[in-house]
Amino acid sequence: MDEALKLRLYKTMLRIRKFEEAAQEMVYNVEIPGAVHLYIGQEAIAVGACAAIEEDDYITSTHRGHGHAIAKGGRTDRCMAELYGKKTGYCNGKGGSLHIAVPELNMLGANGIVGAGIPIATGAAFSAKYLENGKIAIAFFGDGAANQGTFHEAVNIASAFKLPCIYICENNLFGVSCRQETVRNIDHISERAAAYGIPGVTIDGNDVEAVYEAVKDAAEYVRGGNGPMLIECMTYRWRGHFEGEPEFSVYRSVEEVREWMEKCPIKRYRAALVSEGVDGKALDEIESDVADEISQALSFARQSEYPDVADAMNDVYS
Repeated sequence: MDEALKLRLYKTMLRIRKFEEAAQEMVYNVEIPGAVHLYIGQEAIAVGACAAIEEDDYITSTHRGHGHAIAKGGRTDRCMAELYGKKTGYCNGKGGSLHIAVPELNMLGANGIVGAGIPIATGAAFSAKYLENGKIAIAFFGDGAANQGTFHEAVNIASAFKLPCIYICENNLFGVSCRQETVRNIDHISERAAAYGIPGVTIDGNDVEAVYEAVKDAAEYVRGGNGPMLIECMTYRWRGHFEGEPEFSVYRSVEEVREWMEKCPIKRYRAALVSEGVDGKALDEIESDVADEISQALSFARQSEYPDVADAMNDVYS
């Protein structure tokens, strides 16, 4: 990995973090409507994975999807406008936080239904194989979704038809407030890959380079016609399940949250870059640039217009 790529990884993680922190503040300022689920703490997964695939490959997301949209190349101003429900957003303000999508970048959407993105990515992978266009798909999903029937059905189909799909489980240890170790009888979700005759690995999801390398290898594997692969990325969400949940809820301790915050993927990567000889001033400039970008994104969203009432039924398919 050259320095330019490493700096891009660092900057993209920062863009997601600062975007999410701004969104968090705007929720409590009552500027953003609806439910909002933040990606803070998990940035290394989306960034490392999306950097390891081609621009025209597909991804599907979760209810915690802003990070995936930005990592795939989405503009922060249009993402913010979508959260505000403005017509300059990627979905003309009709998707909002839970259903943000960037079709022109083959980011096929966040989804308010747990596990619903998994079969969509599987379908995208099926189309890629059918059309022989060389594309692959990534399904991002959480540990809770790994217990859904959609996960098992989709992986079984992908395995049977050797579809070019990478299933990336972002294991942040909790499905809403349910600690995952209490609802499954295996140590790692990646162990389930064996049941479908496909490779499965568990990696450190807070190490952006580890994610990049694992997904790069997986992309080569699935693109080569070998069938799907399952990657479990161990991580932690800093915030509650949704904005509005108490910061430190009864299902996890203050000590646990703070322990994971010390494993911050961005802070950790900055330290690694500096130890490799990257100029700290260059990293400071990136942080300043990102702060300006997010400030401009907020201004863009606030100043944009809401969709016209006459367009209420446009873009509605079911």
